[in-house]
Amino acid sequence: MLNYFRLLILLFCFAINTHASEIKSIGVPYIENYPKSVYSSGNQNWSIAKDKNGVMYFGNAEGLLTFDGRYWQKYLMPNRQIVRAVATDSNGKIYTGSFGEFGYWAIKNNLLSYNSLTSLLPKGIKINDEIWKIYVDKDRVIFQSFSKIFIYKNNRIEVVKSPSSFLFLHQVNNRYFVEVLEKGLFELTGNKLVYIPNSEKLGKEGILSILPYKTTGFIIGTSKQGLFIYDGKDFKPLNTPANSYLKTYQLNNGVSLLGKYFAYGTILNGLIIIDENGKVVQRINKSSGLQNNTVLSLYADNEQNLWTGLDNGIDRIELNSPLYFYFDKTGQFGTVYSSIIFNNKIYLGTNQGLFYSEWSPDHLLPFNFRLIPNSQGQVWELTIIDNELICGHNSGTFKVKGNQIEWLSRTSGGWTIKKLNSDPNYLIQGTYTGLSLFTESQLGGLKFETKISGFDAPSRYIEQDNKGDIWVAHAYKGLYKLNLSPNYRSAISTKYFDEKNGLPGNYNINIFNLENKIVFSSDAGFYTYDELSDKFSKYEALNKELGSFQSSNKIINAGGKKYWFINHGKTALVNFSEPGKVEIDSNQFSILDGRMVQYYENISRISNSIYLISVDDGFVIYNPTTQQKQEKRKLPSVLIRRVEDITDKFSLISETGYINDATEIPNNRNNIRISYALPYYRQAKVKYQFYLEGYSKTWSDWSYATQKDFTNLSPGKYVFKVRAKTDDSTVSDEAVYTFIILRPWYLSNWAIVFYTLIFVVALILGKKIYEQKLKRDSQIISDRLQAEQEEILKQEAEANEKQIVKLQTEKLQAELASKNRELANSAMTLVYKNELLQKLSDEISKLKDENGKKLSDDQTRKIQKVINDGMNDERDWHLFENSFNEAHESFFKKLKAQHPDLVPNDLKLCAYLRMNMSSKEMSSLLNITLRGVEIRRYRLRKKLEVPHDKNLTEFLMEL
Repeated sequence: MLNYFRLLILLFCFAINTHASEIKSIGVPYIENYPKSVYSSGNQNWSIAKDKNGVMYFGNAEGLLTFDGRYWQKYLMPNRQIVRAVATDSNGKIYTGSFGEFGYWAIKNNLLSYNSLTSLLPKGIKINDEIWKIYVDKDRVIFQSFSKIFIYKNNRIEVVKSPSSFLFLHQVNNRYFVEVLEKGLFELTGNKLVYIPNSEKLGKEGILSILPYKTTGFIIGTSKQGLFIYDGKDFKPLNTPANSYLKTYQLNNGVSLLGKYFAYGTILNGLIIIDENGKVVQRINKSSGLQNNTVLSLYADNEQNLWTGLDNGIDRIELNSPLYFYFDKTGQFGTVYSSIIFNNKIYLGTNQGLFYSEWSPDHLLPFNFRLIPNSQGQVWELTIIDNELICGHNSGTFKVKGNQIEWLSRTSGGWTIKKLNSDPNYLIQGTYTGLSLFTESQLGGLKFETKISGFDAPSRYIEQDNKGDIWVAHAYKGLYKLNLSPNYRSAISTKYFDEKNGLPGNYNINIFNLENKIVFSSDAGFYTYDELSDKFSKYEALNKELGSFQSSNKIINAGGKKYWFINHGKTALVNFSEPGKVEIDSNQFSILDGRMVQYYENISRISNSIYLISVDDGFVIYNPTTQQKQEKRKLPSVLIRRVEDITDKFSLISETGYINDATEIPNNRNNIRISYALPYYRQAKVKYQFYLEGYSKTWSDWSYATQKDFTNLSPGKYVFKVRAKTDDSTVSDEAVYTFIILRPWYLSNWAIVFYTLIFVVALILGKKIYEQKLKRDSQIISDRLQAEQEEILKQEAEANEKQIVKLQTEKLQAELASKNRELANSAMTLVYKNELLQKLSDEISKLKDENGKKLSDDQTRKIQKVINDGMNDERDWHLFENSFNEAHESFFKKLKAQHPDLVPNDLKLCAYLRMNMSSKEMSSLLNITLRGVEIRRYRLRKKLEVPHDKNLTEFLMEL
């Protein structure tokens, strides 16, 4: 118990100390690395500055390097020199110095352009060395090389010379000090150098840093003699352990921090931070997160960031951060699953075993983690139970005593152990093979009792509800509710839950106690259980308040109605202390995203406001007390960094949005990209929202995107606005950029004037042309009326002619019909005649004498001859032929012309066929039998070459 109270006292002191000492000494602050591969420029970074808009500038080995929190940009000097010095003024100018050259960069025609000042040097003065320091002092700018000091004012340059070489010029408040080698320390007053008495105590060379100290003094850093305090009269060494460190590793530069700390960069071993008493607060080098141990430049900005220009890369250190880190860079102890502080020791449970190191609130020495003997293997949990440190291990469970372990249980897989609400003297542990029962006694401490029978499923999470039932969950096996016997040694009943009971599934269902209420987490959100319906339902009230953290897979009690919610690697601290309101703080923990072991995240509370967070390769100390003031700081304004034409190829339109006049963009280049950034360099997730007046109707959704493309913009004036936020409440001021898409050349003002003149001339010409057209149209109408009248008369005449023709045709047709009738009648008469004669012939052949005998041939021959002559009389045929030709337009002439081989009998048959006579009628006219008619028809078809599928009568009628 004595050790327990000693620990509380130490932690209390630690809490007080960290509240007062804003830069803590345990672990290191968060360090963000910007390697060469990120900023795409030279290795070395010699100087750092920040302008009024928040943009960072770096004097780089390949030129001037800029960074706005999102985009890096490199600008080359006229002869591609190294930029050794950089400074900014309040007018937006960036001064740079290099070998044989100094000047400033400023916006010209919307682009950052370089303007050399060397042309203003007095006659006969040349620069033959590097410019190492630049300071802006009100209306003058001071450039310093090793041989001269140049003072630029009112577009003129004064030169300050020295009998010996300079080292470095230092600005301290409004005073300037420079070391003249072999001479001592001098103060630059106006354009004169004034010697500082007693400065020989600093040595003959090597004054590399002069910083303000307390109220009126100065702290001076030298390369070989260490640190000195100058009170305005004399120089006294600052006796501190930092001196030996700075001498050993070669102090190179320094900067004051937060009004009471000093950071010194070295050549050989990174940097150290000391307080006003010379006490070392931080040692930061490559092993603790820097990219390189040679610090070429230091800069502390107004956002409590310490920028380091290194021999290879750029690093940003978050001072006054609530998170301090310790990483296992050598892989000594593997992946950390759990960490805790107990009895002046810090313990790390890893996949390799249990490690420990000494712990103290003002820890200055590096941690020395060692493996506790016989603890090799996977450690799952470290927890303090009644002043005993209990370790859940792959091999079982043991009690930790200093640097030794004592076995409590050999049951493998001690995942979690908790006291029973129904009886705090009993504890239940979840293991690989079910549940184990422990008892707690005041004399013997924690003791293993037995394995609880009747249940053997893997038990990753366990909670007891207010009815005394035990809930057990495993990530893959699902969810169980157990009813234990009165002595807790066996499970009387076990009930399994899955989709049938309203759960989204049986995978990744976890159990937690949230404000004395059992809640069940899942990827679909949090659920609660209703005993009456035996169903699970979504915890809508909680899910709605948590937003994206409703799918958290773990909840850890942070004390004081605060809980850690961990959503698959992302961390938030949620405060339920204010009724009806849930505060979610996730922004400042974004640097922890993905660093903890997923599904085995561990955060231990070591005091009221200090937490120990396990990360996969170490641990993090979280102390929010120093963060309160920072959270209230106003965000800087968003910067519009680049406006580019992306129509067919990328070309730069503007490098800034801070211009008074609207940018005019040609109409055929109306596809643009606007890039923007928030110059907020502390670790945070920045979201942006934009609005383009003249194009959009409302603000866009919040997004992490830092550029926006606009294509096919119509002519007109546009105002682009953008703002940012780092959390749900703090929103930056708007940045505004105005541009105009010009009308095409054919719609320009001159074009419109030209079009107006053309229109007026066209009206005049049109009037004359119209008048002439009226005359022509009048004449045309008159001619058209006359032509129409003539046409009407012509049509009437044609109609009359057609009527006459019609009447004549009808008359001819009537005549033709009459002739056809006559012809038909004539033919029928011939047929009748021939039939009559034939009948007479037949009757004569039947005549008998008085004796009843037929008459002899001699008696009937003369009569038969007369009858035959009558039937074959050609006169009838000639008469018929003439009548037939009149009715059928010389049918026989055409037929003979086409078929000259036709005989008279063929012509007769053709005529009879054309008249559509029957075979019987034709046999009578031709005086042949019906069979003879058929034979003649057949022969006639062959002579006329009538097609096989063509009717002979139709053929002749069509002829």
